[in-house]
Formats: sequence, C-alpha cells, structure tokens
Amino acid sequence: MHATIDSVRVAATHDGPAPVVLLAVDDEAEVVPIFVGGEEALAIARGLDAQDVGRPLTHDLLLDVMEELGGRVERVVVSRVEDRTYIADLHLETPRGEQVVDARPSDCLALAARTNAPIEVSESVFESGRADPAEFDEFDDVREVTDYS
Repeated sequence: MHATIDSVRVAATHDGPAPVVLLAVDDEAEVVPIFVGGEEALAIARGLDAQDVGRPLTHDLLLDVMEELGGRVERVVVSRVEDRTYIADLHLETPRGEQVVDARPSDCLALAARTNAPIEVSESVFESGRADPAEFDEFDDVREVTDYS
C-alpha cells in the first residue's frame, strides 16, 4: 500500500514528549501512527523541509556515502510488526543490483523524506496499526515544540 508522511507530531505526556509520525495511506481514511524518538522525529521533519543545517547530519551523511558508492534509495517498506515494534526494509539500488537492508522505520522515513523515495506499508501493518487521524489532532507539529533550528 502506497503511503506518504502526513505529519510529524508530538504530545506532551506525564512520561515526557511522545513524537509520532503519521503515515497516510492512499485511498484510506485512517493513518498509521509510528511512535519514534525525538531526534528521529526532527530528522524526518528536517528531511521533509529540505532543511540545510550546514554540516551533514547522520542521514545526510549516509545518503552522501551511498551516492558516492553509486547507490540510491529505491523505496522504503514498513513491512511488519513484531512484539508491537514496527520493522522496515530499506530497498537500495546499487551497482550490485537491488539490496534490501533491515532498518528502523524512523531511519527509513528520514531517508525517504530526503530523497522523495516511495513509502509502502504492508497490508498487515496497516490493519494492525490503523487509527483515526482525529486521535492526533491535539498533538502539536514537532517543529513548533522543539528546538528545530
């Protein structure tokens, strides 16, 4: 199922901030919320905004190295859920052909945000994680509540 990053939000909870990436899935009213760490949420937001912070951050560096070696991000797939943890696959086109690398969804989404690579969500992930987007209306955009600069 084709998906896009709808938003990166954060809620203040008694346990601290709770950043979440909302994935919108084509032709579906619900979203797939993936809770991530604070730094990961900022990395995704920076990728979406194509924000240049001077020296390359980790995801920028990874892309630079990959491109220097002749590779590129083909697509990312949030493929399954294991023990309530989302698992993703980073599909790369390399001089050796297509390679699939196991990766955290947050890292895959940060790379997809920087490259405009397609994002996919397996049907089983959508079914197990789908939520009404209204549940996240009270969450603030991560850019508004963190040191985004």
